[in-house]
Amino acid sequence: MKRNLIKWLLPAIVIFSACSKDDVAPTPPVLSPATGVYVLSEGNIGAGNSKLGFYTFNPVLYTGDYFVQQNPGQTGLGDTGNDAVFYGSKMYIVMNFSSEVVVLNASTGVFLKRITFGTGAGKQNPRYALGAKGKVYVTSTNDNKVSIIDTTSLTISGSINVGANPEGMAVVGNNLYVANSGGYNLVPDSTVSVIDLNTNAEIKKITIGTRNPQRIEANSAGDLYVSGYGNFTTIPASVSVINSSTNTVASEMGAAYSYAFLRISNDLAYFYNNYGGAGTAKVYNTISKTVVRNEFVTDGTVIDNPYGLNVDEQNGDVYITDAKNFSSAGSVTCFDKDGKKKFSFATTAGVSPNKVLFKR
Repeated sequence: MKRNLIKWLLPAIVIFSACSKDDVAPTPPVLSPATGVYVLSEGNIGAGNSKLGFYTFNPVLYTGDYFVQQNPGQTGLGDTGNDAVFYGSKMYIVMNFSSEVVVLNASTGVFLKRITFGTGAGKQNPRYALGAKGKVYVTSTNDNKVSIIDTTSLTISGSINVGANPEGMAVVGNNLYVANSGGYNLVPDSTVSVIDLNTNAEIKKITIGTRNPQRIEANSAGDLYVSGYGNFTTIPASVSVINSSTNTVASEMGAAYSYAFLRISNDLAYFYNNYGGAGTAKVYNTISKTVVRNEFVTDGTVIDNPYGLNVDEQNGDVYITDAKNFSSAGSVTCFDKDGKKKFSFATTAGVSPNKVLFKR
């Protein structure tokens, strides 16, 4: 009898142990060191001079028009590259004025497809992209929608109505959060749309204190930080914080946080203004809610016009793009996490570099 009891109990113990192990949150994947970085340079609107450059670490080499090098049959990337993201094995480059998303092989930079977002009077003018749930979501400032790209067929499979002139996005759990700028209106918007990714429908609009919201990023606790331009005159740039558990405003960060753009990495928020302003970036711990440094750069390195900021999640290096005078080649400077310069390079012939992606 005892032997039979043990015979039945042992498998149950094994099964219970296996279930308990599965219930533990999975460990984030270990990232390999980057072998180089892609740099998207926006160019000048209407000039068709956006560039995708590639900087390799070994050997040290920058190819200013990597897109054309890898795709000699293409005349150029397009007009006004606003954003670029990796998702799966592909890179999605959002071309605002060309009104299309250019899809490349993320490893080789080889052209796969141009996805058109309207033409002529029907141009949607896509702005930012984000990959989630096997799809790529793209905001469009002209039609007040988030479009959904099917990553297999590389076609637009649907769209979601949101607020006026949507810009940046972030995901927490099963919800997609969209910053509605209303930047084309006399009075800018001040809302964030919440989309249920299971149904691809807007379930709520959250009114925030920040006017003309642009960027939205989440920390590990699910707090969403939303930064915006204001109206460039009487309403200053500002930052609002949303609690994603309740989808309500948790706090408004006040005059000390007059920053239009931000990036969050490892729970550190880097606040910066991409059209000038005092300093390069302010560093803020989003968990302890304390300022780490009022100025990120600690060695005196000068950035004329910080136009983009990206962080290598593998080693904490911070890459700041410098638009310089917005008409000639910009630059990219890599800093360690303590704000000390490691290296820099010019983005010849890329004008207004704004995004860095890490190839591994």
